[in-house]
Amino acid sequence: MGNRRMISKTVTQTQRFLRLPLEAQALYFHLIQNSDDDGVVEAFPVVRMIGVSEDSLGLLIVKDFIRPLNDEMVYFIVDFHEQNKVRADRKVNSVYADLLKEVVPDIELTEPRQRVDRSKKPPEKVGQPRDDQGADMGQQNISQYKSSQDNLSQSRSSQNDEDEHENPIFEKLKSAFGQMSVNGTMVEEVRDLLEIHGQELVIYALEVTILNAGKSIRYTRSILSNWQGLGLRTVEQVKQHEEQRQKLKQSPKQAEPISREEWLKTRTEENPF
Repeated sequence: MGNRRMISKTVTQTQRFLRLPLEAQALYFHLIQNSDDDGVVEAFPVVRMIGVSEDSLGLLIVKDFIRPLNDEMVYFIVDFHEQNKVRADRKVNSVYADLLKEVVPDIELTEPRQRVDRSKKPPEKVGQPRDDQGADMGQQNISQYKSSQDNLSQSRSSQNDEDEHENPIFEKLKSAFGQMSVNGTMVEEVRDLLEIHGQELVIYALEVTILNAGKSIRYTRSILSNWQGLGLRTVEQVKQHEEQRQKLKQSPKQAEPISREEWLKTRTEENPF
């Protein structure tokens, strides 16, 4: 693993990045510094080393700066290849390379090759970097990840809707449980719920959680499980079901009082009262 890592302004000077808390920004820098040549990092020792909370990891996940590879706090830095290009003769494959390809199947990783014995080659031209200088010839190929094939400065800094408005799921989580409660574990649970139920229904379930003063994501999960058991798959179906339930709870209307004459007509010998 290299001792040097590059950090590009096209990532760290976007509104999307600068709106992160300073703790989350600092964590991102340390994650890059401690990543391997494929952009994979074991986050647990980094979190312990710099003394930040796991909430900052959750923020970086929600904003898609990092992606979890397993349950052991191993993450892929999404924009790593936009900022760093490791020469093939210097690259060391990540020990998590197979897992990375499984989680991010479209990623293209540089394959390492043996270093050329420069003593057998012609003398270097003036201005050409030596092998020990660690410089790349020509323009750096900045994109090896499919989702980042467009120019980063355009795709990151021009996200008007996303950057001007916080992620709706994250906003609901903060409203329901408080910002400090939103950690990596909770974000992973929400990702599972999104895959099963969809964003619209999950957001509505979080609104119900807030209304009922639910204290944990388990409360939201139980709401969604209950709806699923009732065959309710959309917010509209849930609202219609709730309206019907409320109507059934209402007491039946009492019969309107009748006059004395009408009452006397209903009396018989069998029913004199």
